[in-house]
Amino acid sequence: MQETDAPLTTKEKSNSPSFPIVGIGASAGGLDALQSFFKNMPADCGMAFVVVQHMDPTHEALLVEILQRGTSMAVRQIVDQMQVEPNHVYVIPPNRDLSILQGKLLLLEAIIHHGVRLPIDFFFRALALECRHLGVGVVLSGMGSDGTLGVKAIKESSGAIFAQDPEEAKFDSMPRCAIATGLVDCVAPAAELATKVLSFLSFVRQTARKPEEFPVESEQIELEKIIALLRIQTGQDFSQYKKNTVCRRIERRMAMHQLPSFSGYLRYMRLNQNESMSLFKELLIGVTRFFRDAEVWDQLKKEGIPSLLAAHPTGGTLRAWIPGCSTGEEAYTLAMIFREVIDGLNSSAHYALQIFATDLDDDSIQTARAGIYPSNISADVSDQRLQQFFLEEPGVYQIKREIRDMVIFAQQNVAMDPPFTHLDLLSCRNLLIYLETDLQRKVLPLFHHSLKPNGLLVLGSSETIGELGELFSTLPGKTRIYRRRDVATRTEFFEFPAVFGRSRVGVNAAAGADFAAPPKPPDLHLLTNELLLQSFAPAAALTTNKGDIVYICGRTGKYLEPASGKANLSLFAMAREGLADALNEIFPKAVREQTSVSLKSVKVGINGGSQYVDVTVQPLTKPLALSGMVLVVFVDVAEPAAPTPETGERESGPTDARVAATGREMQQLRNELKITRDEMQSSQEELRSANEELQSTNEELQSTNEELTTSKEEMQSINEELQSVNHELTAKVQEMTLAGDDMKNLLDSTDIATLFLDDQMRVRRYTSQITGVFQLIPSDLGRPITDLTTTLDYQALVADVQEVLRTLVFREVRVSGDRGRWFKVRSMPYRTRDNRIAGVVITFVDITAEKLLEGALRDLTKQLNGEVSASGAVITRTSALDALLQRAKALLDARQTAPPVNS
Repeated sequence: MQETDAPLTTKEKSNSPSFPIVGIGASAGGLDALQSFFKNMPADCGMAFVVVQHMDPTHEALLVEILQRGTSMAVRQIVDQMQVEPNHVYVIPPNRDLSILQGKLLLLEAIIHHGVRLPIDFFFRALALECRHLGVGVVLSGMGSDGTLGVKAIKESSGAIFAQDPEEAKFDSMPRCAIATGLVDCVAPAAELATKVLSFLSFVRQTARKPEEFPVESEQIELEKIIALLRIQTGQDFSQYKKNTVCRRIERRMAMHQLPSFSGYLRYMRLNQNESMSLFKELLIGVTRFFRDAEVWDQLKKEGIPSLLAAHPTGGTLRAWIPGCSTGEEAYTLAMIFREVIDGLNSSAHYALQIFATDLDDDSIQTARAGIYPSNISADVSDQRLQQFFLEEPGVYQIKREIRDMVIFAQQNVAMDPPFTHLDLLSCRNLLIYLETDLQRKVLPLFHHSLKPNGLLVLGSSETIGELGELFSTLPGKTRIYRRRDVATRTEFFEFPAVFGRSRVGVNAAAGADFAAPPKPPDLHLLTNELLLQSFAPAAALTTNKGDIVYICGRTGKYLEPASGKANLSLFAMAREGLADALNEIFPKAVREQTSVSLKSVKVGINGGSQYVDVTVQPLTKPLALSGMVLVVFVDVAEPAAPTPETGERESGPTDARVAATGREMQQLRNELKITRDEMQSSQEELRSANEELQSTNEELQSTNEELTTSKEEMQSINEELQSVNHELTAKVQEMTLAGDDMKNLLDSTDIATLFLDDQMRVRRYTSQITGVFQLIPSDLGRPITDLTTTLDYQALVADVQEVLRTLVFREVRVSGDRGRWFKVRSMPYRTRDNRIAGVVITFVDITAEKLLEGALRDLTKQLNGEVSASGAVITRTSALDALLQRAKALLDARQTAPPVNS
């Protein structure tokens, strides 16, 4: 595909014709159609007509005079550099090719491609480049397929295509080939084509506007409705296609139906569902050809593919993906180029190429799978390549099996479906130009992700990688070939269809409800332990290593109470007055050193009074289920006794007691301060270490996320590939089944006993009639013919088969069988389509009736010859009868020597 909606440059605007130019292609039988066409075309139509017809180069052209009789427009034979003017008809001279540039007709020496001249294709291509949306192609009666490639070029440039109704054409080959492309806008009798062309171009000129005017504000809503309706009826979303392109394609359909507004076309689409498919085909613009942009393929052949092979010196399989493959020409071109590179290598390594070719249009995919193309591809494919890679059949060329097997075709939406990955080469030419910028920014990173490091990306001549230059490096030249850089792509660009799975939680829960286990008997040991713990065990709390309470044992209300505000199960928030400081002192130390730490006689405030408590913090390692937890135990103790005075010392008064208590409190504060300082330093070190670990973890998570994304994409891509391969295999099985049925019915209809042998003289296949000659059963397939018994008196059968295999010359003999039967046995070599000898075909034709007739005639002749008559008249009658018998025998011999029907 090629960008057709870009605005013309100032120079192009000044030199390109401002009026439509209609190219008319005709061949054998096209004279009547031309006369009917111009008879119904008014002289002031404002268009120019260029007639390109296959003419005998040795005869003077009379077409100008003939056409002039039927139209009042000026009809002229083209001379070199003739300027095109409206309301004129121009006729190509014999033995010339025709082009057009800046409004001038240029004559060139005729070139024959593979024995065929293609002047219509040549001019239609030039017309497409010159006139763009003002170019029109008309295909009339003719033999061959000339014009088919030109039709694609005109359609690609937003022009219109009209074709004569094949039922009316004297020779329908050219119109049928054009219609088969699916690009013809209108099919009608020649007399009606003039009116159709005139109406279409009049509508186009009346509604013509600049590209920047698409769409106007009033049409935006209607355009969105058309796109939404198209998505409902075809399943494809064109909302991210360039609005200019979509509007131009819609306007072309509007012109065909003479609908003046988008709202009218929307109404027409709703009333005619087939129009949605026509618009869908129009938007896809499935136009391509073999070896398009030859310089691209030359660089791939000389530099690109050899560099990919160099990365696999021991051999291997390369993978390529061609999204938007249309009818398969580009995929097969890549396969042919690869084969030529491999054939030119002086290496013992084995290389293979697997090409995945995808497109939205299922009809195009089916055409590509068939691999059958019109004979005019000889204009793009050299004679050497036609002989090497194609099988020539009447009017067409078919891709050879070795090239066809390299390509897998599948229907796919490049923007919605999972991509193919691990690719060495990705060729997406002239597809991105039809997508909005936002979609391009998502597709290009997707292509980068699909390619292997140093893989190649091939874009069209009007496409670039834009602002994503960090992902690809450009190869030298103007071919738009890029090499993948090994950089990370942003994962937000990868948007794949979500894969949903049904949760089975509800099912399991329901099942659990239906089959609930019966209640177990009470465990007395467990209940007794719980009672003892409640009555005699100290109060305790099980916490995490952060101090969050997970379980409480015993009565802990004297030590812990809920804090006001939002519910908080933190041990430090719930600790009562006096206990919080103690826990803050010993809890971190116990967790850090993983050892039991205790604090004696801690004074705890309880409802206006106080209580002394021994607190123990014990980190747990056993049992395994509690590993990492912390057990905090509270034990009530009596108030510590006051110190007794020593001998010789005076008794301490109340002041000394207060001083001693203050000293103890100060010492406790010093200890707490030291612990806090140590903990702060330790916390700082832990925070630094945790920060480093978090950074490392974040990097690992990013890497894991990328790996998971890649794995998901790879699984989706593998699933897509398996579906494509399965579809290919299904199609092949259907083809083989149909071919087998056809062959069986053909062989049965001949009513001739036929035996197929391979090159080792083993039974490969046979018809049901052979059982009268050989006693064959299905299990005899694969047995040598020497192991078979026959009812024929034909001892030299094996020797004759060997002689046919050696000399490749057929052999025919007449042999007798049981019950007086006679057979004519004909042995011929079995040739494959590629002219390879793969065995022998033996036919057995029953000639018993002929042999009996021959014997009867011989006996009658002897009887008549033995009779002696005295009468001359009798002798004369005998001689006449003898002559008649001789003639009958001669006729019988002639019939016997004639080749059988199946030969």
